[in-house]
Amino acid sequence: MPTLDRHDTVFVLDLGDSENRFHPDWLAGVNALLDEVEKADDPKALVTTASGKFWSNGLDLEWLGEHPEQFPAYTASVHELFARVLSLPLVTVAALQGHTFAAGAMLSLCHDFRLMRADRGFWCLPEADINIPFSVGMSALIQSRLTPQTAHVAMITARRYGGDEAYTHQIVDGALPESEIREKAVALAAANAGKAGPTLQTIKTRMYASVLAALAAESENGPDARLPRN
Repeated sequence: MPTLDRHDTVFVLDLGDSENRFHPDWLAGVNALLDEVEKADDPKALVTTASGKFWSNGLDLEWLGEHPEQFPAYTASVHELFARVLSLPLVTVAALQGHTFAAGAMLSLCHDFRLMRADRGFWCLPEADINIPFSVGMSALIQSRLTPQTAHVAMITARRYGGDEAYTHQIVDGALPESEIREKAVALAAANAGKAGPTLQTIKTRMYASVLAALAAESENGPDARLPRN
């Protein structure tokens, strides 16, 4: 389960040491820890990382297959998490120490900055291969955070990007040795901790107003997506 530590002005949210799929209990845990971060006094910033082979493998399709009646509520909670992280009133840095796939990759895009391990691990949007179309909100999020050509290739071909490739295609802001990722992410977050507050949140919500509206529409009206066919 996710855990939270604080290093001076920087909160470090560790998503866990498993595949860190978006199980309902995992989502609840992440949101509870984000509550703690938001309630804390400024200055502050956030680093989101993980401890194992994966940063996050995205939706918990096994759980969802066992609870199909929960599909609307579950996917609404995922879109709400995307919107929340995208508009947090503090600077956020994703420290991608392992595989970052599907909804996990989308969650990484909700952060202001991303640093990725250079030598191992992939960033990937595999939806075209696993027969799950992006929702309108997901599409808006991806296209708002990637260059048009990179978004097109990543979404259409399900290409797997290693750290150096991800940096070349501007998916991440740096590709580093594993031993340096967390330290560099904390340093980047700390350098921007003084910007936390309502002004930064206003900047973010205005910058991504159309994306936030699309994500909110998915939460309110039901997602334009479906489960894969076996």
